[in-house]
Amino acid sequence: MKGGKNAVPTALKLIRGTPGKKKLHDREAKIPRAAPEPPEFLNVDGKQEWERICSMLANVGLMTSADRGALGAYCQAYGVWAQAERAINKLQDENELNGLLMRTSNGNIVQHVLVGAARRARLDVVRYACEFGMTPAARSRVHVNHDGEEEPVGIEKYFASN
Repeated sequence: MKGGKNAVPTALKLIRGTPGKKKLHDREAKIPRAAPEPPEFLNVDGKQEWERICSMLANVGLMTSADRGALGAYCQAYGVWAQAERAINKLQDENELNGLLMRTSNGNIVQHVLVGAARRARLDVVRYACEFGMTPAARSRVHVNHDGEEEPVGIEKYFASN
């Protein structure tokens, strides 16, 4: 595994542009754009996030059937994060330690396990969101065509037609 930055999908390079006008990879696999069905294992919050985001990504050419797993991982991490945060909020009303801390069987006070679960899921959400250009920093590098066209100019040659 090489060190350094992660590779950026050609679709994002077309939208963002490339520093120094580097040539785009013209032999990249051409996978039809699609809004695939969500994985059946997604929790309720994950399914809601899938419905919210999948068609948006497909509409800008950033979603194919091959991306189902990565978006599923993003959505499931989002669902776990949402569930953990709701559970922490509920504990805040019931727990003398405000839901962020808990007592061990020895009486020691430690961070509640839900806080760690929420943190890990939140970090996963941000990591996956970056892969799809869904964070403020990733969006700041995306250039869209606002003259009424649905797709960025030139993207068609990098995807098979539907």
